[in-house]
Amino acid sequence: MNLHRIDLNLFAVFDAIYTAGSLTKAADVLCITQPAVSNSLARLREMLNDPLFVRTGHSMTPTPVAQNIIGPARDALGLLRKSVLESHVFDPLTSTKSFNFASRDLLEVSIMPRLISRLQDAAPKLTITNYEMSRGHVVSAMASGNLDFFADASTFTDPHLKKLKIASDRFVALARKNHPLLKQGLDLETFLKVGHINVSQRKSGAGPIDVALDGIGLKRRIVMRGQHFLTVPSTLVKTDLIACIPYHLAKHYDLAMYEIPFEIPLIEYFLYWHVSADLDAAHKWMRELITDVAQNYNTH
Repeated sequence: MNLHRIDLNLFAVFDAIYTAGSLTKAADVLCITQPAVSNSLARLREMLNDPLFVRTGHSMTPTPVAQNIIGPARDALGLLRKSVLESHVFDPLTSTKSFNFASRDLLEVSIMPRLISRLQDAAPKLTITNYEMSRGHVVSAMASGNLDFFADASTFTDPHLKKLKIASDRFVALARKNHPLLKQGLDLETFLKVGHINVSQRKSGAGPIDVALDGIGLKRRIVMRGQHFLTVPSTLVKTDLIACIPYHLAKHYDLAMYEIPFEIPLIEYFLYWHVSADLDAAHKWMRELITDVAQNYNTH
């Protein structure tokens, strides 16, 4: 028997005939016509090479083959029904589901702690994994089911992804306390004079700070370029460099903080997910929780 030819709908008809004892009653139970039931039975008989039911008076008597497969068939149908039901109903208190996130250290430090705190009460058995992933691999990872959410401070559009802005932040400048050049604060002249740490995942190219400066015909002095915000404070305390990092990360460090001395757009954080997961109950619940958690993440 070719397993690729198996149609689960046929076993639903088979179960209905077995239970009802007649094609007419099975048709009533399934809300389809009797000819449709007869056609399904004929296809199943051919597939299994057995009559399955023989007419005895006004009823259909199952053959030994039918008696042997009714139990497994009902188990399989029950499992399928349970799976379909669970895909539409999600109980966070009992779920052991694991969600995979891809986000940089910035969001892992700022939003993840808030999310985990909420999950301890709302979904105590649920687990989260977070790791970095380049944007170019996001769609394929989501399509394969290996990634649930991608969160980043950049926006892009893909027909296979859904997107939601979840929070915003602002850049501030950090430096070591008692910095010799910042005794009078941080004005534009000093900002351009002092050496900077630039955080970027790219080896070269302008970031938002440099783009804003270029718009007013200015350029800062970049001394160090790194990939991670979390490595910045340990460098600042040992040098006279400064760094522009998001406020909600900067506020956690025992460093001097200054407002950026020129206009720069806010940082916007976006959450991405695959279109195939858009209606999934568990996925929707997690998106709503993330959105709720991020509402308290503001620019103050």
